[in-house]
Amino acid sequence: MTKSISTAQLKNFKNLLEKRNDHRVLERTVTQNGILASSCDYRAKVNTTPVFSIDLDTGKVADQKRSGRCWMFAALNTLRHDLRNRLNLPDEFELSQNFTFFWDKLEKANYFYENILQTADFPTSDRKVSWLLATPQQDGGQWDMIMGLIEKYGVVPKSAMPETHNSSASSEFNSLLNLKLRKDAVLLRELVQNKATKAQIEAKKEKMLAEVYRMAAYSFGEPPATFDFEYRDQANNYHLDRNLTPKEFFDKYLGWETKDYISVINGPTDDKPFNHMYTVDMLGNVVGGREVRHLNVDMDTFKKLAIKQLEAGESVWFGCDVGQASDRKQGIMDTELYHRDQLFDVDLSMSKAERLDYGESLMTHAMVLTGVDLLDGQPTKWKVENSWGDKVGTKGFFVMTDDWMNEYCYQIVINKNFLPDELKEVLKEEPKVLAPWDPMGSLA
Repeated sequence: MTKSISTAQLKNFKNLLEKRNDHRVLERTVTQNGILASSCDYRAKVNTTPVFSIDLDTGKVADQKRSGRCWMFAALNTLRHDLRNRLNLPDEFELSQNFTFFWDKLEKANYFYENILQTADFPTSDRKVSWLLATPQQDGGQWDMIMGLIEKYGVVPKSAMPETHNSSASSEFNSLLNLKLRKDAVLLRELVQNKATKAQIEAKKEKMLAEVYRMAAYSFGEPPATFDFEYRDQANNYHLDRNLTPKEFFDKYLGWETKDYISVINGPTDDKPFNHMYTVDMLGNVVGGREVRHLNVDMDTFKKLAIKQLEAGESVWFGCDVGQASDRKQGIMDTELYHRDQLFDVDLSMSKAERLDYGESLMTHAMVLTGVDLLDGQPTKWKVENSWGDKVGTKGFFVMTDDWMNEYCYQIVINKNFLPDELKEVLKEEPKVLAPWDPMGSLA
């Protein structure tokens, strides 16, 4: 039965507030300074000094600017760390994020078209169809998606395909492309419902993809088929390698076994028992390419794997909910940073599983672990390379407390060689398919 707020209740609420001796002080504080500033604990700064017992030298941070490419920047950063160390490259060296961005937009358009065709007989009110149409594509992604692009197209240095206005500020392009994809969805669904032949549907889809290619080329520039790799190393020695294809460059200068790097998650909800494999329905970009696969483990195992990889000198791609208990300017991620519960005298406590199940948290951002502070073998805080430029944090690097990692980190990427034998066996199992809207399918 519907029950509205009564006049008597309103009077009681007011009386309860008036009985609090501090309510006028707190009202003045919060109204003038805001909730976060009023609840901020200065001791968080003391507890997050940027000093670490394991600290990898990774050069200068990158800047994704006004785009949602953190997953892409973080992945390319892990690649460039390795390349920089082996070739003694300058600190400023970067791989082209614009190159992978171009191909991601084209591949996501094709992925969307395929999903629209597969669901063409469902009404637009169907949950899967409405989920597809809500955001046909976006800038975000996951580790397996960037690896799928690299496996198909390779990589190039940033000098071979620099940033453009639209790669650095992608909202205009995203708005236009999503408009086109929704319009194309109308046409593709009509073709299926009107019993068009497979050849007719494929011809229409190919025309649509050619239009997306043209839109992306105008906005980002066309990706190079070949390029020259020219640079001076940190000893000022000159190097030149001519006429490389992007795949030749990756194979020659990086040579990673991309399939060795796997997504490890911590999703402690009842529907995802630990030590099993998971995938997500309708999540991906390259049709017929690499499938998104997650190995779910407990948090203790999660952190031990990250530490192992850092101890071996390799940085770690990770995904988290960066907006929770963090200060962007100071570069602090600490569960003790703000005490909103104490400020308002309300219980705001939720478990990690509850936050996932009830929509309070999910992965929103990807960065790179480049260090950790160990005390008696246990982590106390972590060094984080962000992709928001060097004007935030400590020259672009953040400090994350270990408790913050426990609560708001959901994914790391680990070379499978660091897994214990029992988890290597788990990798062989057929993954359980999660719904498209599962929080483990969120895009960083």
